[in-house]
Amino acid sequence: MRIARYTTGEDPSYGVVEGDPGQEVVAQVQGDPLYQPIVFTGERVPLEQVRLLAPVIPRSKVIGIGRNYADHAREMGGEPPARPMMFLVPNTAVVGPGDPIVLPAGSSEVSYEAELAVVIGRIAKDVPPERVPEVVYGYTCANDVTARDWQRDDGQWARAKGFDTSKPLGPWIVTDLDVADLAVRSTLDGETRQDGTTADMVFDVPTLVSYASAAFTLLPGDVILTGTPAGVGLVEAGQRVEVEVEGIGTLTNTFVRR
Repeated sequence: MRIARYTTGEDPSYGVVEGDPGQEVVAQVQGDPLYQPIVFTGERVPLEQVRLLAPVIPRSKVIGIGRNYADHAREMGGEPPARPMMFLVPNTAVVGPGDPIVLPAGSSEVSYEAELAVVIGRIAKDVPPERVPEVVYGYTCANDVTARDWQRDDGQWARAKGFDTSKPLGPWIVTDLDVADLAVRSTLDGETRQDGTTADMVFDVPTLVSYASAAFTLLPGDVILTGTPAGVGLVEAGQRVEVEVEGIGTLTNTFVRR
């Protein structure tokens, strides 16, 4: 099931995206499906007539995982960590598909990172890996936009990875998906830059969710970013990045400077 958050010009709504590519419609549901069963209102709108929003705005936190692909760790000048490398991102960094990513003043080295994102569906603490499917609501695409110069200068990653608009999510949440071996790709102005697979993660999704839940109580709507394959690079104002995760879809954003 594909769960979207969208607007037709009024207050945001949630809906189920149905139909084949090019013929999709959004079937509106009552309330937030993270917190209540799916109940359709009967309203159906062609997908092309809605504006998709970030499919979830974490009420608590976004948890990032660094260097979770060996090839990316090496391109950044290091080796994969012995344990998952976690960092926190404020929910104010989250934007949706089509939203502009604002290059922050004071940084001249901003890069894209295509990632699979995990959306938590229920309160979870100290979850063993084998029970992780019970607490996962679904999956979406993410771009873990990073100010590399700030990352070097600060020594920790809060500012570099948490500035406003740095965490686009979308286009929707897919609730039933085997994420063991999915293609994760990015393009910059139509040119392929990253082409990896979740099978190459150093730590798989069950391990990551279990590890994070040992440190933090996970709440419904929390998001865990799972790392990026090799091929990251710098972007400039006016350039467009597309993140594609197999089985989910494509997240597109353009970078601007204000």
